[in-house]
Amino acid sequence: MHRRSILWGTVSAISAVFAASKAGAATEVPANKLKVVYHLSDLDKVSFVVGNIQNHLDGVGGPDNVTIALVVHGPALKAFHSTAGNADLSRRVGQFAKDGIELAACGNTMKSQNISLKDLLPGFVSADRGGVVRLAELQSQGYLYLRP
Repeated sequence: MHRRSILWGTVSAISAVFAASKAGAATEVPANKLKVVYHLSDLDKVSFVVGNIQNHLDGVGGPDNVTIALVVHGPALKAFHSTAGNADLSRRVGQFAKDGIELAACGNTMKSQNISLKDLLPGFVSADRGGVVRLAELQSQGYLYLRP
């Protein structure tokens, strides 16, 4: 009977240590967290890409565990005009900005749409040399490229 108690105690202790180490690993911030840039130019994919970014954040346990940038150019930028009136998109973009996600609007597209940063939802910065240039810069800095 005594041997069984010792065995049971040992197995319980090992299980507890293993469970604690797994729980700790799940909450630790990775030393080399991934850097990801999402490329968005299609107006009909705005909701899809914004949903992908939210799923990405949720999947890794939040913005502390990944660095994300969104580069928008072409027709898709129209969805981010402050006058577009999409309350859900405004809320999500605002949260992305608070989470530290870089929201870059193509300077060339802004010129062609005759808008400035003040015409966009809060949180956007201008990619003055162009969206594709910003994408290349981020990729050269080790960002993984995603174009959903």
